[in-house]
Amino acid sequence: MHNTLLFAPVAITTGLGEKTEISSLSEMLDFLNDWAPAMRRLSYGAAVKACEAARSGQCSPKAAREAFVAFATGAGILCRAETQIISVKPVAHGFGGFAI
Repeated sequence: MHNTLLFAPVAITTGLGEKTEISSLSEMLDFLNDWAPAMRRLSYGAAVKACEAARSGQCSPKAAREAFVAFATGAGILCRAETQIISVKPVAHGFGGFAI
């Protein structure tokens, strides 16, 4: 059950303009285990516990997904469906604010 697919992938931002989709319990646990210890909050612990419980069959993958979404929202990395990812590129500036 460790690789159980979620009902819908959770899209998160992992860098400037980079989007990653988490679609299984193992991907969630891998991501959470790699999360910086200094940035771990209560929602982090709840997400880890929910993932472990879902992996052992004590709760549903949907509940683990909801806990992960709460963690991602609190961490500011949840990528909403309507959010567009835009890459940032330097622009040469000329006179009057127009790029040359």
